[in-house]
Parts: sequence; structure tokens; C-alpha cells
Amino acid sequence: MDLTGVARYTPSAIADPAKEAAVLAPIIDQDGEPVILFTKRSEQLGDHPGQMSFPGGGREPSDADLQATALREADEEIGLRPDESEVVGRIDDIETVTRYIVRPFVGRIPDREYTPDEYEVAEIVRLPVAELTDRTNYESEHREHPHYGPIRIHFFHVADYTVWGATGRMLAQLLELTTDWEIPPEADRVVDADADLPV
Repeated sequence: MDLTGVARYTPSAIADPAKEAAVLAPIIDQDGEPVILFTKRSEQLGDHPGQMSFPGGGREPSDADLQATALREADEEIGLRPDESEVVGRIDDIETVTRYIVRPFVGRIPDREYTPDEYEVAEIVRLPVAELTDRTNYESEHREHPHYGPIRIHFFHVADYTVWGATGRMLAQLLELTTDWEIPPEADRVVDADADLPV
């Protein structure tokens, strides 16, 4: 995994200060192999309960900028101190179904144990990049979105976890920038707007 692809990338930005948010995509060198840290969101959260995500959340007035938001949220959610993260760059802003504009930052973090926030995080999960880039663990679908029209949804299945939704979109771009993995030109299927999604 070559993070210089992120460092050199010029990301797109979406301006909407009313609903700004940021996340950190944390990369760990675990025994010489890259893994990406995710959180499994608590079932008691109002937005996206139980889904896989990167540490992050909404910008607070005290945050100097959106990078500070991402680092503060990572501290609150998994106990990653801001000075422990080496932010190498960021990828494209995205808009979520809850209308937040999310700015994803990418950073190297230490290989140590992290402590989940008992309210927000059900589990901290490390997924190997080698398994995330295994084509047999990936699928995608086209569906009609009520707000955005036709969209492509990415699904990464590793062990008992599925990364999809906004985090799946971010992960797909991150892997394209840092590995040989590419989004296949065609989706695996086209589904109706009301087709079931992972819980």
C-alpha cells in the first residue's frame, strides 16, 4: 500500500459549512502488512447504527479545521491521540444520505490496542488491505437513490464484516489511489430502489 498516491492527490471539495464533518481513514503497519482500522457503529446511534465506518463526526465550533475534527473524533471514539496520527493527505469530499459533507483524511497510526467509546463504537475492527483488494470479496450494484438518482454502491466483505455506503465509497477511492486495485467498469447487478441493503 503506497500512501504517496494520497499525498499527491488533489481532492475535490464540497462547500456546505452548515453540515461539515470529517473522518480519519487509519492505516496500520501490522507485522509488515497494511491493515485499515474501522469502527462498527453502536446500535444505539441515530444515524447508520451497526454500520462499518471510519472514526469521525461533525465539526464542532472549537475545531480549528476539518482535520482537527477528524483527529478529535478519532480520539473520542477509539482513544487515538491527535499527536499519534501522521496525516498524509485526504481524498474527495462526499455527501452522505444524512446530508453531511464529509471530508476524509488518511493517516498512519501506531500498531497498538485502541479503546472503543462505549456509547458510539460497538467494535474496533482491523481489515487487511490484502483481503479488501481481493476481487472475490468485492461486489457492487447500481440502484436509484431518492436524492441523487442512479448511484453505485460498493460492498467489501471480509470475515463477518461488510463495508458499504459512504465508507465503501471512500474505501474504494482510497484503494484505487494506494494499491493496484481498481473499481470494475461494470456493477455486478442493477437493483430496485427499495431492494434490501445490509443491516
